[in-house]
Amino acid sequence: MIPRDTHLHIGSLLFEGIDQIDLTGPFEVLSRIPNSTYRIYGKTSAPVRDLKGLLLTPDATLGDAPPLDVLHVPGGRGQEALMDDAEVLGWIAQQAASASSIFSVCTGALLCGAAGLLKGRRATTHWASFHLLPFFGAIPINERVVVDGAWIFAAGVTAGIDGALRLAAELRGDEAAQAIQLHMVYAPEPPFNAGTPETAPAAIVAQARQSARDLTAKRERTAQRIAAKLDIPVPTQVHPMSSTAEEPLATNEGLSALPPGWPAYRDFTKPTL
Repeated sequence: MIPRDTHLHIGSLLFEGIDQIDLTGPFEVLSRIPNSTYRIYGKTSAPVRDLKGLLLTPDATLGDAPPLDVLHVPGGRGQEALMDDAEVLGWIAQQAASASSIFSVCTGALLCGAAGLLKGRRATTHWASFHLLPFFGAIPINERVVVDGAWIFAAGVTAGIDGALRLAAELRGDEAAQAIQLHMVYAPEPPFNAGTPETAPAAIVAQARQSARDLTAKRERTAQRIAAKLDIPVPTQVHPMSSTAEEPLATNEGLSALPPGWPAYRDFTKPTL
């Protein structure tokens, strides 16, 4: 926990095609952390639209950002367009180098990976991109929130709220995080148990995979290229997370050398500690 009399600079990355709840969900938490300043940073000061058309405006440009104590990297479809953006990736790497905490939500993890920051880290991301984490040197952990030292990873979309509350507790203590949670009336009771591929009906999972097929294929090609660029040994054949926990993500067949300490076979659909 950081002393409460230490002022914190918290900043979130904003970009075209972001999934707004990757930004606004954590915003509800991070903007309420005691003794802190929260700002949103974009490549330019111009407004951008999220993947459903919501107009969002940054507070300042990347170049105007001070060294941040907390860096928040959201995801969304627009993440793919930034995977070779030297300005954005360089800014993420520079800010992460001195930040006390780095918070990745959804496919923000892929941006962090493209910046070369995930090697050897336990991480998670949206279920449709979870199988890509090894291409960035990460150790995939199938949990809603994953903590690895100064890093906090939220699996996807609404998981960003959970991750932000965990971050608030790390920064200001459990009571501060609980007060924020109470203010938000954050006590979700969804009407369906369909929030993960393991619990959603198989037909719904199949529809979701089909809808994301083209973007997933594009992300896979990008991940393969970046893995080669970063000289990361990864499985030569991986498959998206199964809709059932019994079906493994990958088997020994088609695997190249894995990072030191990895078993020859791992079922990425189950948490690994």
